[in-house]
Amino acid sequence: MAKRLEPDRILFTTVLALLTLGVVMLFSASAVYAREQLGSPYALLWRQLLWLGLGVAAMLAVLNLDYRRLRQPVAIFTAIFIVLALLVAVLFLDPARHAHRWLRWGALSLQPSELAKLVMILFFAYFLDRRRAVNDVPSTLLPAAVLVAIFVGLVLFEPDLGTAVLLVLITGSIFFIAGVHLRYLAYLALLVLPVGYLLIVQVPYRIARIRAFLEPTTDPQGSGFQMLQSLIAVGSGGVTGVGLMDGKQKLFYLPEAHADFIFAVIGEELGLLGAAAVVVLFGIFCWRGLRVVARAPDSFARLLATGVTAMITWQALINLSVVLGLLPTKGIPLPFISYGGTSLLVTLLGTGLLLNVSQYVD
Repeated sequence: MAKRLEPDRILFTTVLALLTLGVVMLFSASAVYAREQLGSPYALLWRQLLWLGLGVAAMLAVLNLDYRRLRQPVAIFTAIFIVLALLVAVLFLDPARHAHRWLRWGALSLQPSELAKLVMILFFAYFLDRRRAVNDVPSTLLPAAVLVAIFVGLVLFEPDLGTAVLLVLITGSIFFIAGVHLRYLAYLALLVLPVGYLLIVQVPYRIARIRAFLEPTTDPQGSGFQMLQSLIAVGSGGVTGVGLMDGKQKLFYLPEAHADFIFAVIGEELGLLGAAAVVVLFGIFCWRGLRVVARAPDSFARLLATGVTAMITWQALINLSVVLGLLPTKGIPLPFISYGGTSLLVTLLGTGLLLNVSQYVD
């Protein structure tokens, strides 16, 4: 009798816990802001719930597919073409917050760079599954480097350095699991570091963020404001927090309290215990994701699982590090929890892929 397919229950439960926490904390962090700016304390909550519904439906749909059907070249190259077209199109639209990152239809918006993460995971899982000689420079590494450079270059033009870095980290993780020689990853790092240095020193606001990261108190009302307010929020929570809905920093002190800095609100309102619970949940997600990677039934499934696990784990690690003052301020949302429709949709689509592969592990 055929084995009944069941996704990883621990992984699925972890995702549900993160989503539930995200809805609760989003409302707590955004209610006052939404009431003052949008006329209703529920405005951002309803938008997020709409995307959450779409994301969960997409996750369940992907979960019930046979992942091997995604190996079809027509589907993969069509997705690449669409996302590249969107990345180019967004550069010609009116900017928002001095960046060309969103396609907008009324109250809804779509961020193509988020879709790029998932499309690159699909492509490289397909590409490396077909290339048995992973370390062959002309036929494998060079074409891969060209595609990564195109995607990263378009994202940098938006500009969005954080997502560009994530694309590089995700790709590097996939190639590492695929068996690429470490010296090639070292060559990549040697190439990326000077480029990254130039991208920072040539842009005044990025230099200001680095200076604020190193010495935030030198400009507490300017470039160091967001980091200082984040640290105040986290520090004021103590062990048990000031109580749900009772945080003060979200009251127009901490910018992006409902988005990239929602973990600071969690730290203030739920304290060290609540913040530690979030870290533990992401740790469980990473553990179960790596378990799927280790036990995946074939190369394509292993690389898919690697890409999704890397995407969510790296993104969570970067966000938490920024909020805690361990990295310079950067607009990277916290997966499952931060406000942001496209990010949530892509995260849940990726999770659906990971849960799908988990059905086939031993």
